[in-house]
Amino acid sequence: MTLKKFSSLSLFSFIAAYLPSAPALAMELPETGPITDPKTGKMIGMARPWELGLQAAASPMKEQMEWFHNTLLLPVAVAISVFVMLLLIWVMVRYNERANPVPSKTTHNTLLEIVWTLVPVLILVVIVIPSMKMLYYVDRTTEAEMTLNITGYQWYWGYEYADNGGVNFMSNMVPDKDIDKSKGQERLLSTDNPVVLPIDTNIRLMMTGADVIHSWAVPAFGVKLDAVPGRHNETWVRIDKEGTFFGQCSELCGQGHGFMPIEVHAVSKAEFAEWIHKQGGKLPAEIAADKAAADAKAAAAKETADKAAADKAAADKKATDKKDAGKKEPAKKGEK
Repeated sequence: MTLKKFSSLSLFSFIAAYLPSAPALAMELPETGPITDPKTGKMIGMARPWELGLQAAASPMKEQMEWFHNTLLLPVAVAISVFVMLLLIWVMVRYNERANPVPSKTTHNTLLEIVWTLVPVLILVVIVIPSMKMLYYVDRTTEAEMTLNITGYQWYWGYEYADNGGVNFMSNMVPDKDIDKSKGQERLLSTDNPVVLPIDTNIRLMMTGADVIHSWAVPAFGVKLDAVPGRHNETWVRIDKEGTFFGQCSELCGQGHGFMPIEVHAVSKAEFAEWIHKQGGKLPAEIAADKAAADAKAAAAKETADKAAADKAAADKKATDKKDAGKKEPAKKGEK
């Protein structure tokens, strides 16, 4: 069988096998837009079957990534691909052996070489400027309102709320047999101790690894950062929608790599404060108030102690002076 006949047969087989099922596949495609919980109306950040494109954004950094991908990168990539495809077709038709029996002897074209050098450079400049701006924006924040310490273990995550009295816990995947759909749990994504974070808050994320390299990734937030042993990597997030958001470790970290998911519950600031109190922690303002009260109490105790010490010193000095005065007075002789 010739290569041409084999290619034609392969193409025919592919069309015959998959074309009848195309309408069925189209019927299974979900609607576009963010997923919402029908009970609460809150957003659910997770992938859908047969979904195309990026997950719906739940943070300003992910919104910038969506704009960069959909408005800039995708049109440029499509334009380049179409141009190259048309160029190849034109070359195949115009310069094949039948249409062009006598090939050209041309070896250089200065203008063409300048153009195909400058045009890619200009394309890269157009891409790199917004790219660098976005990279600097998502890198870190100087106005963090709270800090979440994240540690990757084989194969689960550890979390510590550094500004809330050291609230900390381990987060493991919920086994298949314990999944409860009525609670909104998802297979391979839900955890026994979800992370709870407030919306509209600049949250610093500090990550490290306890054993090997892990990667904390939540697509709806636009966050994906390696957790490296012996190193603290920093990024940040500002969640602008309430809901439940899922992610997974995105670094091959061993046999349990696919079983260390991330579940984040984004709640209002009031709900977050209530949750922190239930965990035995405090808000930064409360910690600051307690510290101020403790400092004031310590200052008052020091003042009282200093006053008592000063009074004792004055009394001791008075007693010493009286004793010295008695020693210096001459002995009185008996009067006749």
